[in-house]
Amino acid sequence: MQVKDMMSSHLITVDREETVAAAARLLSRHNVGALPVTASGGRLVGMLTDRDITVRCVAANFDPNITRVRTVMSSGAVTVNAEESGLGAARTMGKHRVRRLPVTQDGKLVGMLSQGDLAVCADQGEEAAQAFRTVFESDGMEEKQP
Repeated sequence: MQVKDMMSSHLITVDREETVAAAARLLSRHNVGALPVTASGGRLVGMLTDRDITVRCVAANFDPNITRVRTVMSSGAVTVNAEESGLGAARTMGKHRVRRLPVTQDGKLVGMLSQGDLAVCADQGEEAAQAFRTVFESDGMEEKQP
């Protein structure tokens, strides 16, 4: 099964010039733990996680109402191609110790793939099940910040 068959194509992104407080409201409103960060023209420039907000903004005593997303985001997002297999995507997640991957096709952001997406698809075939097991081979896996 390919990533495009597992991913969520409903994209919620945040511009790198938006405030952290506005980004946090997006996370809350859409009940997600990470947002792809874009620049002009919708180009992917990083990821912002709830952990980035907690550790790099709140714990660092920055004001989220004036701090820009670009200040606390994780740059250099690891991505996966929409045509990649679920197993390949799971290996990428495991290698980079991330729980979510932005999905690209022809250089454009087209979706997000999460561990949950892999879990849902695990019942649909051996390849997806193997991908799911690969992601969870690491005990205590936490989001890695590049």
